[in-house]
Amino acid sequence: MLARAIRVARQVPGISEVFVSTDDKSIAIEGEREGAIIIHRPAELACDDSPEWFAWQHAVNYVQEVYGSFDRFVSLPTTSPLRISTDILLALEKFEQSEDSDLCLAITPSSRSPYFNMGKLNQVGHFERFISHDSSVERRQDAPKSYDITTVVYVTTPEYILNNESLFDGNICTIEVPKERAVDIDDWMDFKFAEVLVKEGKRDEQQ
Repeated sequence: MLARAIRVARQVPGISEVFVSTDDKSIAIEGEREGAIIIHRPAELACDDSPEWFAWQHAVNYVQEVYGSFDRFVSLPTTSPLRISTDILLALEKFEQSEDSDLCLAITPSSRSPYFNMGKLNQVGHFERFISHDSSVERRQDAPKSYDITTVVYVTTPEYILNNESLFDGNICTIEVPKERAVDIDDWMDFKFAEVLVKEGKRDEQQ
């Protein structure tokens, strides 16, 4: 998945260099094999509960100190292996066109709605919808369209990362990607699903 992320980044004219931030030696070796520059991430920023934002800040500081200033920061997490270069290009273009936006990310239409079939268990164990107070929404068709945030692509500036504490501190613009490219691998089921889509894509190319 790392190789796929590096290779698709290489296809985007606006990306001048590719960096891999990791504390893992095997990942670093694979990144170097693919021609990426390795940023050795501190162990405390590589734990399962480490905020990715802090890793971004570490990466920005490293690049500025070693290579000098740069204008745009593009993050391509390896957990979205089905992205294509067009997704990245669209995000870069949308960010450039949105003068009041601090960051651009990719979204995809949600299969579930917080107005109908998404909820939580309350203090006594009963199920409650996340949004149930809006009496104007009686049918699913009347509910506002909902979206899932993907890890397909993030575009922002070094300054925004260094001067803020989280992704959503500023104004966010978006691009929409289809579900077949928005698979975010969190567990083995996601991986198997992505594997099927990759195989289907190769089969279509051969036909």
